[in-house]
Amino acid sequence: MGKRILTQHRGHGGPQYRAPQKGKVAPARYPDVSEVLLTGQVVNIVHERGRGAPLAKVKIGENRFIYLPAVTGLTVGASIKIGKGAELKDGNILPLADIPEGSTICNIEMNQGDGGKLVKAPGGSAILFSHTASGALVRFPSGKSAIIKGNSRASLGRVAGWGRSEKPFMRAGPKHHLMKARGQIYPRVRGIAMAAVHHPFGGGRHQHPGKSTTTSRNAPPGRKVGLLAAKKTGIGRSARAKIEVKR
Repeated sequence: MGKRILTQHRGHGGPQYRAPQKGKVAPARYPDVSEVLLTGQVVNIVHERGRGAPLAKVKIGENRFIYLPAVTGLTVGASIKIGKGAELKDGNILPLADIPEGSTICNIEMNQGDGGKLVKAPGGSAILFSHTASGALVRFPSGKSAIIKGNSRASLGRVAGWGRSEKPFMRAGPKHHLMKARGQIYPRVRGIAMAAVHHPFGGGRHQHPGKSTTTSRNAPPGRKVGLLAAKKTGIGRSARAKIEVKR
């Protein structure tokens, strides 16, 4: 019958496929929506397991603490303001309607009050391109744009931690622990490098799938590998035309 492939094993579930809860600090989110302009002070910059960007521990009032992705330049002891009417300074949190066009923003809410969902990766930043009648047009790091409601909040500036991923892993151990903190299996062996009993693409005299890599959406778990229900594969016409022109 053969060995259960990784897709089957992952679907069955298990602790090795779950992101560990140990080392987590707290959810990183904005405070609840308030009409009052809040003032907070950064009391610490902390690291959370599995998160690339550092977290800023912000004290609001006497005994209330929140955690936010730290922006570049934010230091311990710095003061930030949250809400409508805050000044335009890196680290402050304002509604998109109050942020001028061309500003660099991060940690953007998709809907008002969700605490921040978009652009939270280390070094990530988006640009508030323009204001429209239906909301703010935001351009993301991927190059795509979207219109978000003007009452959604965002932080001014860029998320800290840029360049962290550029440092190479010199040994396998640190890479293993990084992937373990993220709940990912490492290393992963290619299907074509396996034996035929271990994977549908395994076996043969050379490393090749031996069959179509496009798989049906209704295929059983032992065969559901490769490109799932792909509408189109291979190189496109425009790319092929450019290659022919270069030749």
